[in-house]
Amino acid sequence: MSVLVVIPARYASTRYPGKPLVELTGAKGDRRTLIERSWRAASAVAGVDRVVVATDDDRIREKSEAFGAEVVMTSTDCANGTERCAEAHAALGGGFDIVVNLQGDAPLTPHWFVEDLVTGLKTAPNAEIATPVLRCDGFALNSLLADRKAGRVGGTTAVFATDNTAMYFSKEVVPFTSQVYADDAETPVFHHVGVYAYRPAALAAYPSWNTGPLETLEGLEQLRFMENGRKVLCVEVEARGRQFWELNNPEDVSKIETMMAQMGIE
Repeated sequence: MSVLVVIPARYASTRYPGKPLVELTGAKGDRRTLIERSWRAASAVAGVDRVVVATDDDRIREKSEAFGAEVVMTSTDCANGTERCAEAHAALGGGFDIVVNLQGDAPLTPHWFVEDLVTGLKTAPNAEIATPVLRCDGFALNSLLADRKAGRVGGTTAVFATDNTAMYFSKEVVPFTSQVYADDAETPVFHHVGVYAYRPAALAAYPSWNTGPLETLEGLEQLRFMENGRKVLCVEVEARGRQFWELNNPEDVSKIETMMAQMGIE
């Protein structure tokens, strides 16, 4: 099955304008933009036929082409990354069996997260979209709780049924737990990793569906699938000793740089 990876990136982020062009310092002092680091993460995934950056901004296009990325220009009307992926896939003429949305704010995404995600969708014929979830250790959970306490919109959490069908995604920490966890302790909370794998028919239909109240309230694009009665498969992935965090706020830059230094990511 052919696989396309699309990295949607927009400059005019409400919470963090210009985020794709923010520079992050690696373990050896190399400074690379967020979009380049996300592209490098996508390029490390096995079994992928094509990787493209999808943007509506010439500044992102120029920077991306400078480090060797293929760029697809999309309209400014895309409401979110999924709509941008749908437009990019159509602009490329379609034809891929699976389209992966690796959002441009997740440079710490290990290649096996995406590989396991694609395998999960391939082996679940009834699922139209799949997304990874990572069980939080105490450190990750406490970081999520600290963001909420400080009034920051940080990572997303997920709850799902015994068949791994998503029940809900939220920018609040769900499920609620009053227990205090040590940094290395296993917790009942799952961090939603901002990657999606779509079947092309569902992806093409997505922009035509109405935006529901849950998507509007949470600002989470995957809820549109659920609000329109589509099954979302949660694929549990393993950290294998890697730390994971997304760049949602300016405060996350130093956190991610610290993680890259600890993991030796250049």
